[in-house]
Amino acid sequence: MQEISKGANVSLTGLGEDAGSVVVSLSWTSASGAGDADVSVLLLDENGKVRSENDFYFYNHPAADDGSVQLLGKTPTDNGDEDRISVDLTAVPQDVVRIVVAASQYGGASFGDLDDLRMTVADRSGEALVGFSIEGAGAETAFIFGELYRRGEEWKFRAVGQGYETGLAGLATDFGIDVDGEGDGEADEPASAQAPAAAEEPHAPGAPGAPAEAASPGADAPVPAGAPADRAAVVPDPAPAASPVPAQSRGRSPRTTRKKVTLPKVAGKTLAENDSWRTARLFPVPSLKSDKEREVRATSVLLSVMAQVPEFGRRLTAAFGAPAGRMQTFTEVPLPHGDAPKRPDGVIRVERAGKLWTALVETKTNGNPLKAEQVQQYMDIAARRGYEAVITLSNDVALEGSPMVDVKIDGRRKHKVSLWHLSWAEVSHQAQMLIRHEGVGNAAHAWLLQELLEYLQHEHSGCHGFQNMGPAWVPVRNGIDDETIGIGDARAVDVVESWERLIRQVCLRLGGELGQKALPVQRARRGSDPRARRGAAAERLCAEGRLAAELRIDGTSAVIGVVADLRTMKVRTCVDVPAAEGAHPLAAAKRLIRMLAEAPADLHVQSLVEGENGPRGTLERLRPEPGDLLPGSGVPIAGFRLTLIKGMGNSRGNTESGFIRSVDDAVDRFYHGVVAHLGAVEARGARRG
Repeated sequence: MQEISKGANVSLTGLGEDAGSVVVSLSWTSASGAGDADVSVLLLDENGKVRSENDFYFYNHPAADDGSVQLLGKTPTDNGDEDRISVDLTAVPQDVVRIVVAASQYGGASFGDLDDLRMTVADRSGEALVGFSIEGAGAETAFIFGELYRRGEEWKFRAVGQGYETGLAGLATDFGIDVDGEGDGEADEPASAQAPAAAEEPHAPGAPGAPAEAASPGADAPVPAGAPADRAAVVPDPAPAASPVPAQSRGRSPRTTRKKVTLPKVAGKTLAENDSWRTARLFPVPSLKSDKEREVRATSVLLSVMAQVPEFGRRLTAAFGAPAGRMQTFTEVPLPHGDAPKRPDGVIRVERAGKLWTALVETKTNGNPLKAEQVQQYMDIAARRGYEAVITLSNDVALEGSPMVDVKIDGRRKHKVSLWHLSWAEVSHQAQMLIRHEGVGNAAHAWLLQELLEYLQHEHSGCHGFQNMGPAWVPVRNGIDDETIGIGDARAVDVVESWERLIRQVCLRLGGELGQKALPVQRARRGSDPRARRGAAAERLCAEGRLAAELRIDGTSAVIGVVADLRTMKVRTCVDVPAAEGAHPLAAAKRLIRMLAEAPADLHVQSLVEGENGPRGTLERLRPEPGDLLPGSGVPIAGFRLTLIKGMGNSRGNTESGFIRSVDDAVDRFYHGVVAHLGAVEARGARRG
């Protein structure tokens, strides 16, 4: 990747052969980890203005109909965020000569609160081509990071780094966007009234409107023959004369546009006369009786919402290789195959720059398994018709190294079809993340997603995610109880796979509730065979009678351990909390007890002492006597282990007495009752026995 400085430019074509479509990334960090900004993109004509308000892409308008621009959303990083934008340069209209990429702050924050401001441009394969870092940010509430612009038949990138103190609305107004002011007085003045003040502000060195000499001394000097290509590439190229970057506009209050819509966490007061009244729903389900009805209804409901809510449709299909573009969805489509046509449950088509990406969808509900023969037929149809993917959708959760169905791929075919799997639990998770935490473009989209979520969570929908530990669960559990199961029993591997699916689903539910990623922690070496790992876990299950897992939540360093003991029929959830460095043992114990004032009284607390088992007791007993956690030998305390123990359900399903429900409830109670009260304490995950 080539690094360039403020004001420099570089040809994208010269950096990569696959630069017709690029991914632009803006990133930043903050000391508190709480800083954030919103990205925006403006398409400008030769006059330096947008052709219409549709050329302004931001959180309320994230995608172009022609697929040329698509805001892909944020990805959390260490102490910050990375916001990605897909730009298909081949689809950009000819009368667009510049693409400005900016970001803005809100709520009184400024870019001086953020560190490591950076912009990178990568090609469609993900290879980074060029990077640019911004230094010295201060009171600016909006920044133009950089721009892509035409020069003849090629596209070039210029590092701008131009700041504004008027926020997103001020920046947008200067490029021809009419934004209603929210302030009073001067905030309502037309943009033309501010033009003289803007003209008096000198150009920053290297800004696109500045002379080339100011951008880089010696820019006009000839490049010697045989000079390195990267040196020749960064010679500043004069910007189009009629399209300067406006200087900061001062003397007016910041204006803001509407933020993304999220649903309120507390429901409004109902007007129903009594609890027996049911709210009218867009997608009713009580009348569903057969599995076929459930599959048809669920497919139609999901695909229609995907097509109408671009953020949601993109979220579900991006991982399957679908481009960012206009999406249309269809159900019960007849496709020729042998003597009789086949009808996949759905078809997804995405158009981008005149090209189509198409996937067939096969749906199962109510715990029904996918049929290998049926999926194989759809794979063959997709290959013959030039479709890109087949997507299976069911209550099961996909695992690495354990395909949902076995299909054969004809290696003689030039066109390759990808097979992907999606769980109903993942669908619910993504809907909840958008409407509860991240927001969507408008209130109608938020309402549609809420109606979808209500439908999926209804007891008759059949879309409840992983619900059954499988036929091997009862024999293995009984074999462990009466000690008749032997090492190497193949049924134990099936139970381990079901356990992994359950833990992944627990992570999806908890992450959707908290608005953070929750992921299982794998202690195996990177690149190890997942089947071998599951085989080793199955042997431990047969020998010890326990299933164990760990999970981590983004934004915390706590590793939550979950152990299901099939011999004692108990589920244990635990976390290790390190003692403050240099703190007196008694002071550390008292501080921990104070932090756990709202935790369950039956929480077990144990001191972690090197080389021996430390004292332990329930929180109820330790509250009046924190000193009971101190070891009598006077050795230092490394930390504390917090454990909750809960009875385990014995049936294989998700009923009130089921194993799945008991594990999910145990993790939920432990997080909200214990981990959430630890605050800023750094929790340390240790290997569980």
